[in-house]
Amino acid sequence: MQTPIETLSVILDQQKAAFLRNPTPTLKERTEWLDAVIAMMMSYRTKILDALNTDFATHPTLQGDFIEVFGMLGRAEYNKANLEQWMQPSPRATDPAMHGESSAYVMRQPKGVIGNMSPWNFPFDLTVGPLCDMLAAGNRVMIKPSEISAACSELLSEMVSATFDQDHVAVVLGDLDVAQAFPSLPFDHLLYTGNPAVAKHIAAAAAPNLTPLTLELGGKSPTLFTSGSVTAANVANVLRIKMIKNGQMCVSPDYALVPRADLESFVSLAQAFVKEQAADYVTGDDITGIINDRHYARLETILDDARTRGSHIEQLTEDSKSSGRRMALSLVVNPSEDSLVMNEELFGPLLALVPYDSIDEAIAFVNARERPLGLYVYGDDKAVCDEIINRTSSGGVTINGAALHASLPGMGFGGTGNSGYGRHHGIEGFMEFTNPRGIMSMDQTAMAIEIAPPYGDTAKAIHQSMLDG
Repeated sequence: MQTPIETLSVILDQQKAAFLRNPTPTLKERTEWLDAVIAMMMSYRTKILDALNTDFATHPTLQGDFIEVFGMLGRAEYNKANLEQWMQPSPRATDPAMHGESSAYVMRQPKGVIGNMSPWNFPFDLTVGPLCDMLAAGNRVMIKPSEISAACSELLSEMVSATFDQDHVAVVLGDLDVAQAFPSLPFDHLLYTGNPAVAKHIAAAAAPNLTPLTLELGGKSPTLFTSGSVTAANVANVLRIKMIKNGQMCVSPDYALVPRADLESFVSLAQAFVKEQAADYVTGDDITGIINDRHYARLETILDDARTRGSHIEQLTEDSKSSGRRMALSLVVNPSEDSLVMNEELFGPLLALVPYDSIDEAIAFVNARERPLGLYVYGDDKAVCDEIINRTSSGGVTINGAALHASLPGMGFGGTGNSGYGRHHGIEGFMEFTNPRGIMSMDQTAMAIEIAPPYGDTAKAIHQSMLDG
């Protein structure tokens, strides 16, 4: 169901008016809103799992529960547990000599109406998760979910309209015309989760209104295996993370930097892992289907390009299209730097293996590219791991693991440079969606008043004392 373009402004006006009627929601109100989110997710759990299966052709129940349902309960509960503290004024120092008994503090004020343009790959996690932060911050919210995950978007509309009044939280649906109109609305803040190319259009559309932006983008997140870290456990770990959403995850490992001497061992360990623990991965219940035929064909094109350029492709199991868009995990060994696999965000079950000869070379390889959303380092030598982290830049880091920093409710999540800017999750999300309003209560006898015209003897004395040091 498409939302008429003209309806967007109507809903925004309703929400802005409702915000003005209640610009400082109480702790009790915000807690009730988060409780409503928790109840919504649990009551619609079965429909959520069904919608995920519809959009992805196949989707693991456990993955849907762990990330898209229970993960949202964790976000809401974490915010509830900390909200009273976050809402307290934060005192700021004054100078008693100049300001007397004046006081100063920062109060986190709700911004107003927040827009959220959410993606298709985690249609509930990346919609309801930020919603928990926006509601905790005291805002009203308009949501534009992706048209690609149509069943999930329709369900989001049903869930939200059954839980919140339209002037509080609303979902608008539509294709490209709605997606283009949405960021041009005069929101008080706008969150977009997607890719850097589209983000540039979002930023341009929001610029005339000077709308503050949070951009959660992707990029090519590297995994750096240090000397001695190519073990069965570590290889299995990174492949298991790659299997989440079958690689359709913005923080999924995109390429692995592997010591040249360990390259063949990595491939062998990957083969052994699949044979021993995931032989039925593609045909079983744990795989997520590729979102649509177009994206499936895109991934095949990336693999074909790598073959054409001389890379070895190690397909760890067979594809299975007969019961959903089930694509097997493939390793692209020693890809050329000009190949598609090294220049496009993969968003699928492909992992490039790039050999290196020294830590300096590996660090230089990472730094020569756009700053990634995630950086993953495997190794037991803390000094080496610290050196890699200190000499690179990324939105977040996981050590001896991949991507899981993004799962913590209390850890701010976001990118840097080409992978975005701004944060949500926990206190960083609360701060992102509030205005840090500085407030000063003046002591009317404070000497600071004398530094304004007309200047008298007191101002001249203050001035001379400053000159004298």
